[in-house]
Amino acid sequence: MNEINADMEAIIKQAILSFVATVNDDGTPNLSPKASLTVNNGVLYFADIASPGTIRNLKRNPAVEINVIDIFQRRGYRFKGRALILTPGDDEYLKIADWVRATNGLEYPVDHVARIETSSIAPLLSPAHVFADPPRSQDEIRMSYYQKYGVKPIME
Repeated sequence: MNEINADMEAIIKQAILSFVATVNDDGTPNLSPKASLTVNNGVLYFADIASPGTIRNLKRNPAVEINVIDIFQRRGYRFKGRALILTPGDDEYLKIADWVRATNGLEYPVDHVARIETSSIAPLLSPAHVFADPPRSQDEIRMSYYQKYGVKPIME
């Protein structure tokens, strides 16, 4: 299993939304947005809050790809691997379900938790990083996309 480093974990936390790709039983792709992707002890997890199709696909074929991109930094990661479906009562399930409920509220159901055993991790960079001439700093890219989307950063 590939290691999830601090930068990857930071991108996951900042981006909030990720996209999980699975394979339907007819071979077509299934892409499902997730706001529950998290890292715990260096392992990726996401909760099944309202994703019966994703879980059904992963039970039949555990192949998965997850893309997460911080839209303001214009960079992220592609995680490929296999999912193991955890159910209530499993210790790992409980940790993630407790985190989801603490983050979002007790009304959020957590039917399953997917534990991802990553086989490959690759950076995702937008053309803002690749083709800019001269190259722009991460701060310049971030500020230009704040302006493009009409948002102001929250000062911490």
